[in-house]
Amino acid sequence: MSQESSAIFGGVVRSARRTPDAVAIRFAGRIWTYRQLVAAAIAFAKDLAREGVHEGDRVAFLGRNSDAYAIGFLATQYLGAIHVPVNFMLGSHEVAYILDHAAPTVLLADAEFMETARDAADAISVQVNCRLLESPIETDVGIPAGETSRAVMTRPAQLAYTSGTESSPKGALLSDQGLIHQYMSCIAVGEYRSTDVVLHALPLYHCAQLHCFLIPFLFLGAENIILDRVDIGEVIEAIEANGVTSFFAPPTVWIGILGHKMFAPERMSMLTKGYYGASIMPTEVIHRMRGQMPWLRLWNYYGQTEIGPLATALTPEEHDERPSSAGRPVLFVETRIVDNDMRDVATGEVGEIVHRSPQLLLRYYRAPEITAAAFEGGWFHSGDLATCDAEGYITIVDRKKDMINSGGENVSSREVEEALYRHPAISEVSVIGLPDTKWIERVCAAVVLKDGFSATNEDLLSMCSDLAPFKRPKQIEFVTALPKNPSGKILKRELRLQLS
Repeated sequence: MSQESSAIFGGVVRSARRTPDAVAIRFAGRIWTYRQLVAAAIAFAKDLAREGVHEGDRVAFLGRNSDAYAIGFLATQYLGAIHVPVNFMLGSHEVAYILDHAAPTVLLADAEFMETARDAADAISVQVNCRLLESPIETDVGIPAGETSRAVMTRPAQLAYTSGTESSPKGALLSDQGLIHQYMSCIAVGEYRSTDVVLHALPLYHCAQLHCFLIPFLFLGAENIILDRVDIGEVIEAIEANGVTSFFAPPTVWIGILGHKMFAPERMSMLTKGYYGASIMPTEVIHRMRGQMPWLRLWNYYGQTEIGPLATALTPEEHDERPSSAGRPVLFVETRIVDNDMRDVATGEVGEIVHRSPQLLLRYYRAPEITAAAFEGGWFHSGDLATCDAEGYITIVDRKKDMINSGGENVSSREVEEALYRHPAISEVSVIGLPDTKWIERVCAAVVLKDGFSATNEDLLSMCSDLAPFKRPKQIEFVTALPKNPSGKILKRELRLQLS
């Protein structure tokens, strides 16, 4: 094992040298100082090495938020291994696809997901060892001496699977240097400080919580409180009990906080920095938040997994005039809005968002053709449609491809459609996302039945039982025909208007 294999691990080590006895992580009554955190990560890494994990190997994680998850991620970086986060809401066949594609040496899983892990591992030809995800008993091995990162070297650090319009998820291979640039972008635009007390409740398997918040704040030496899941009452209690100053959540969670029976402005009096992403915060909700918590400053973060994930941000001072904007590119990101010929569109016109940045993925894993298409013209194609005003502020218009954002999770419409098409009564089906106050977008299926056939909602939903819950339709509409253009292409935008 090389203590010089990871720039990411080195960033946390430097915090441990500056403030070894400061609190790094609190979780479920356990407290880890920075000295203890580094020691635990090294001990965890040695356990992984005994399992046969070497530099460049993949290590998959299937678990809820915990101190073990955070320590385990740092352990992979110490080893120079590649972290593969797996959404714990996926079914065993969906997990099996990721395992077969990534071929990890080890799959670390929480006890509650161990059956899913083993079923997935048994379903593929690749040999994957399933092990319980738990923290090692901390042994004070000391803070590593000497240089801990090779600044001139770029290596793969994470393989994050993201669903596009394809049925199969794509593996975005992110580098340590790319992620460090992303951390610096977050620290700069988000005004992060070592004195912040940060609450982490959204899943750490998701790049936003891990790479926009936990690791950047560990780089600064801040105090981090981790919850294993989003429970609005527990979030409110944690903010009050720990004097939390910084918190990230999608708009749905912020809305839930405002409407919760336990909410009272005075309980949130220490919270001065609020961050949201995954969708635009409704303007009326921003007004409500400011009215009840006038001291709270808000940031809107926009991006995607492939860029680490932060691409643009709207700062507190910019919310007054442009509350629906995604802001402007962050420190290490260059962004354009272009037409199909890669020409900049005129101010206010709709085009595709493309990026250049050291934060961007190295490539899509085992997918050279998809990688080449994504970087066509020398810029990364986001797949999102947007406009840009004269001052460079971006407003998201729509997804170029038919991605659905269900509760902050990406859903491929085609994947749901293929599941529904298995029902013998279906003639045609189109799956779209419709605005929803709880889910951001609810998965809606418009169904045309074959002549002489019948089916109920329950019949069709049974076709989706092997999909993750967030992918299953929340609304099924039986229609006589789907809107199409002269060439027969289904007009999903028109369908959204019909069903909204």
